[in-house]
Amino acid sequence: MELLYLMIICSVSLAAIFLVIFIISARNGQFEDDEAPAVRILLDSEIIKEDPSTVNKETSKEQANRKSEEKSD
Repeated sequence: MELLYLMIICSVSLAAIFLVIFIISARNGQFEDDEAPAVRILLDSEIIKEDPSTVNKETSKEQANRKSEEKSD
């Protein structure tokens, strides 16, 4: 019977700790926007910016390939 009292005290104190953590998280704004991350996956509105140095390299490679194709024709 004494073990049952100990288990009740432990479970109630653990529940109180979780409640305090939840209240602190809610006050800090952790749970304010719960729909945006799920909708953000579905939208392709973000523009991917390319690095200018890689763009120049790709264009020079493409130009070299075009010149070699023109010579072979």
